[in-house]
Amino acid sequence: MSDTIHLRPTAPLAERVILPGDPGRALALAQALLTEPKMFNHNRGLWGYTGAAPDGEPLTIQSTGMGGPSTAIVLSELAQLGARTVVRAGTCGALHPSLELGQLLVVTDALAADGASRALGAGDRVAADRRLADALLAAAGAGGRSGTVVSCDLFYDNPAGFERGVQADGALAVEMEAATVFALAARRGLRAGCALIVSDVLLPQRRRIGDESLREAELALGRLVLAAISGPQDAA
Repeated sequence: MSDTIHLRPTAPLAERVILPGDPGRALALAQALLTEPKMFNHNRGLWGYTGAAPDGEPLTIQSTGMGGPSTAIVLSELAQLGARTVVRAGTCGALHPSLELGQLLVVTDALAADGASRALGAGDRVAADRRLADALLAAAGAGGRSGTVVSCDLFYDNPAGFERGVQADGALAVEMEAATVFALAARRGLRAGCALIVSDVLLPQRRRIGDESLREAELALGRLVLAAISGPQDAA
């Protein structure tokens, strides 16, 4: 019986874990990427699945919920259970005008504008594992983008000027979990990366991706992450 509190494993955990926030995205990626996926967790609605990836090795896809605190709980328990390489696969809101809806963005580092990563000891910025970020960018191909995001606690009602302020600090996009993933991975000795779909363009006014385009981008994101953590790159 597991010693973890929030995750109640009903299947083995792989050392490689993809971390979508959305339980529905976890299910969609498990169906698309895994052979004979088994439910790893359903406690608290945090759906997770383990199965064989196309390279024949086990892979777990585990949802984290929304925001740093939920992500920190899930990732802490995954580390306790034996996870070693983790990649957040989520969505973000574009701040830079060069980013378009549906585009994939590989995160190199995150501005820590959230409470969870700061509580974990993050400074102003916290970085992804460099080799993992390089592998994600290589998997993205010629059209891949990479750069800094800002992690914050609020989806709505950020302070006036927040978006333009963090854009001035180099943030291409805003999201809610990357800084926590990177900070906790550094504390627990995990390799951590992050790749995101641009689901919203925030400036000069908000535009949202359509449902069908989001589903297509989710599958592309899953394939990108899988390519980056498969084979010798993951063993490096």
